[in-house]
Amino acid sequence: MAKKLIYLVRHGDIGLGRDKRYIGRSDPTLSALGKKQATLLKEQFSRVPLDNIYCSDIGRAQQTAGIIASAHHIVPIAHVELQELNMGDWEGKTFSEIKAKYPKEFKARGEDIANYSPPLGESFFDCYKRVIPVFESLAKSDETTILIVGHAGVNRVILCRVLGISLENVFRLEQSYGCINLICKEGSEYRLKYLNHTVNYNQYSMD
Repeated sequence: MAKKLIYLVRHGDIGLGRDKRYIGRSDPTLSALGKKQATLLKEQFSRVPLDNIYCSDIGRAQQTAGIIASAHHIVPIAHVELQELNMGDWEGKTFSEIKAKYPKEFKARGEDIANYSPPLGESFFDCYKRVIPVFESLAKSDETTILIVGHAGVNRVILCRVLGISLENVFRLEQSYGCINLICKEGSEYRLKYLNHTVNYNQYSMD
């Protein structure tokens, strides 16, 4: 039975510093560190015989995918369905701001992370419903080795699907900037070969 390798990558750093902030559909570009991460990913994948590269159509994912693709003479294919979780009215605000201004809503999301939607935003279940059909389609293609550049939320719902676990566990799956996850598909079965692998980024400052 043929095996298919799916590399699932998160885009590079976007320079938000230490404040945790809701970044979904807004589009900060890669920071200097993020560009270095993408370049290291390019070097890492230059030795991998990729058939194709797919990504979210949000700029930071396309930028990361483009840098990686330059080693393969591949033009990445963007999918709107792979966009990050829509955070609605919470977009761009820090966790502490939302907790202070909307304490009940902040608590409600924490208690039902799979199904709670911020005002004018979407839940992880909403995200799952648009992302997974595209992921399954790519996983069923005739290509043997592909790379997908996504976002933390998008990658987490894909990993929940691959591992067969509930979306309530979504934040138990770490997704660092520039990380690599490797999924092996054999027939209808998925195996996660490694999770949240990062190349040596520690040599680079966050400044």
